[in-house]
Amino acid sequence: MPKNKTHSGAKKRFRVTGTGKLMREQAGARHLFEHKSSRRTRRLASDQLVAPADVPKIKKLLGK
Repeated sequence: MPKNKTHSGAKKRFRVTGTGKLMREQAGARHLFEHKSSRRTRRLASDQLVAPADVPKIKKLLGK
């Protein structure tokens, strides 16, 4: 049985923590900061956990 290839798009978007949890970046933190408050910009800068329902699918894409 051949190995599964890692999905190139997924490996750029998600990372696995040391304990095996999946992290993602928040949407809306790339441009158009002029009308976003500093508080909102700081909040968007932090990484978030992937929703539990999505974890199995993403782990498969990452080859885990």
